[in-house]
Amino acid sequence: MSTTMSDKSLIIIGAGLAGLAAGCYAQMNGYRSRIFEHHSQPGGVAAWWRRGQYHIDGGIHFLMGHREGQPLYELYRELGTAAPDTVTDMTEYGAFVDEASGKRLLLSSDLGQIISALASLSPADARPINDLAAGASAFQAAGAFDIGMGAPPELAGPLAMLSQFWGMRKVLKYFGGKYARPATEFARELHDPTLRYVVENLFLPEAPLWFILMVLALLDDRQMGLLTRGCEGFVRPIEKRYRDLGGEVVYHATVEKILVDGDKAVGVRLASPEGTLRSGEEHRADAVISAADGYSTLFQMLDGRYADKKVRARYRDWQLIKPWVMLSFGVGREFPGEPHFTLFRLAEPITVGPQKVELLGLRIFNYSPHFAPAGKTVIQPSFESEWDYWHDLQQRDRAAYEAAKEQVAAEVLHRLEAYYPSLSSHVEMTDVATPYTTWRYTLNYRGAYMGWLPTGPQLMTLLPRTLPGLANFVMAGQWVIPGGGVPTSLLSGRDAVRILCKRAGKPFVTR
Repeated sequence: MSTTMSDKSLIIIGAGLAGLAAGCYAQMNGYRSRIFEHHSQPGGVAAWWRRGQYHIDGGIHFLMGHREGQPLYELYRELGTAAPDTVTDMTEYGAFVDEASGKRLLLSSDLGQIISALASLSPADARPINDLAAGASAFQAAGAFDIGMGAPPELAGPLAMLSQFWGMRKVLKYFGGKYARPATEFARELHDPTLRYVVENLFLPEAPLWFILMVLALLDDRQMGLLTRGCEGFVRPIEKRYRDLGGEVVYHATVEKILVDGDKAVGVRLASPEGTLRSGEEHRADAVISAADGYSTLFQMLDGRYADKKVRARYRDWQLIKPWVMLSFGVGREFPGEPHFTLFRLAEPITVGPQKVELLGLRIFNYSPHFAPAGKTVIQPSFESEWDYWHDLQQRDRAAYEAAKEQVAAEVLHRLEAYYPSLSSHVEMTDVATPYTTWRYTLNYRGAYMGWLPTGPQLMTLLPRTLPGLANFVMAGQWVIPGGGVPTSLLSGRDAVRILCKRAGKPFVTR
């Protein structure tokens, strides 16, 4: 008797965006799937939680390609999370404050205004600023907003690669030469120090210039929106879609090992419940998708048995996204007219352990009533921080760890009072999440919430989703698509099921 796809069982590790997407497409394609999730809720690093009457949003804050007719919109629609009332257009990119010079720059979402504002800082830098404008305009004219939507190596034949290059032909020159340099190198050649700071931090200093051009093009094309219901409003519909398709999610279920028999993935073993001596449960399936942390998957769940030299070198040598300290304050006042995001270049750095913090971001959730009661607001300062400091402190001395969190919160509030006098007296709630917090709830290696740092060479590396020598197994998530983010995570889940379908000789469907 032949086995139909509806007879095929699938286990998915992780209910983040990639895992949920994999689950939805698995159910669409006839698999009987089940997701095991370490945390108590879906979303992974697209996290949210409540502190009293305040809703804290700890993950994604904006969405790319949310307008109908765009390739990414179709992806969101297939996953049941394309409701128009959950996204509002990003009318401004944000503000940049240079405390040393006293200069403040507000950038709207209009490319012309952005270029004009940048040029106003330094007329001597008109030529490189015009280069930015020309590049962003080229990306916009080409409609090159589907980068990363190509096929994974397991599915990318010569024709697929040729088609992808043809679609990008109008902007191909921007992927090499000076445009492939990191933003920090481009900024180093600018005359004005404030302009250097702004350009360097339009996205991430290590990101290639072409990626920043694409972001500017998306802004001007109104293809970037703010999530009015935060991560919860984006993630919950995908979870519902998965359940409606017949899928099952098991929470508080940490996968300890991927079971292998004859070089085939055949299931998973869960970690033993905390405080018990009994061994964890084992669950069998015809295939396994890991949408969990890459390092944990390869070197703990699989004991490194299928990590070849390239994989080992990648996890040894590649740069990780830097983790963050994120402070959330529930404030008993409103902030009308303030930009949703401001980046401060501090004249006097904040000392955090061995680190000197020079850049402080401030997110103000004043664009939706979802995050706080009427008359109140959640504000969220954050900064890059060191994994080792917070991890080692928590492991060595929990009281000192908590004291360090309180000290950071007090110092940051003190700095913000220069812009919002008496701010501390209005604070009703304080929450501090460190890199260790990120790891605790997501198990992301060294708190790297987005996996690999989006450098040019890493972004342009096409990673396989399968492992040499291991059948019936596929990886998904930010560790197999450098650059991370919402679209790539969702696409990686879809691609994992595409690979399984191809190997089963079955056409892949999306409904």
